[in-house]
Amino acid sequence: MLNNAILIAGPTASGKSALALALAQETGGVVINADSMQVYDVLSLLTARPSAEDLKRAPHFLYGHVPPSVAYSTGAWLDDVAKLVESGALEGKRPVFVGGTGLYFRALLEGIAPVPPVPDAVRRHWRQRMEKEGPEALHGLLAERDPDAASAIGTGDAQRITRALEVFEASGRPLSAWQQENTPPLVDRVSACCIVLEPEREFVRQRIGQRFDRMVEEGALEEVKALLALDLPPELPAMKAIGVPELAACLANACTLEDAIERAKTATRRYSKRQGTWFRNQLGEDWLRVPLSSENALPRSLAGVLQASAKPAE
Repeated sequence: MLNNAILIAGPTASGKSALALALAQETGGVVINADSMQVYDVLSLLTARPSAEDLKRAPHFLYGHVPPSVAYSTGAWLDDVAKLVESGALEGKRPVFVGGTGLYFRALLEGIAPVPPVPDAVRRHWRQRMEKEGPEALHGLLAERDPDAASAIGTGDAQRITRALEVFEASGRPLSAWQQENTPPLVDRVSACCIVLEPEREFVRQRIGQRFDRMVEEGALEEVKALLALDLPPELPAMKAIGVPELAACLANACTLEDAIERAKTATRRYSKRQGTWFRNQLGEDWLRVPLSSENALPRSLAGVLQASAKPAE
């Protein structure tokens, strides 16, 4: 189990990576990716992976190590973290986990159900049915097969509904039953410093716009071309990364570049809003909440985080 870990969560474009790098340098630590899109090796710009200069300033792990042909999962990521620990790469280093994937943080702190791998054919079947029938219809089906899981999953949560159905078909056992056998957590919650960034909407809106413009200037279109050249199934997670469908439409002459950019920015803003809602509702009171705005600079040290997250005296 990892002691004294730092966990940094927050919506996209909130400045998580910059804070993680600053804290890794301050503590002599290492940065470990906890974002489900930054694992893919082709999508460096569009997923805002750390720059080559950032990689020189502190060790970084679990970035760009997965082919886009793989449907990577929370369980696979947790296995990769465990392998990293076993390899000795973190020995004597303070681990700084950073990303926007809430389920990764939950798995670190609470463990994960030891669900067996789901065959690709089963996964494709349920994702295709979800696209055709929609989440409400499949939620009703899930209620018949795994009522406990259905009661814990919202009727509009397509990703979790699909996951529960594919697990039931692949294993013959309800996901809710598997979840009662969680693996031990990898991070000691008592000694961990858990931070979540909470930017104001206009603050993150401006950052999203500026960042996507920069992505396009630096070659995001070429990245999408390289991804499309692999001729991968459209239901794979990497093919759905924000910016890929939008820029792919531009490359197919279905829209202008300006339209594609605006659509991608809109999709990013919506995603950021969903992330913020999840973090507010799902992360416990032991997480330090750091508000951000154009007037409130991002902290660059642990002391700054503690000060920024402190509640004013009543």
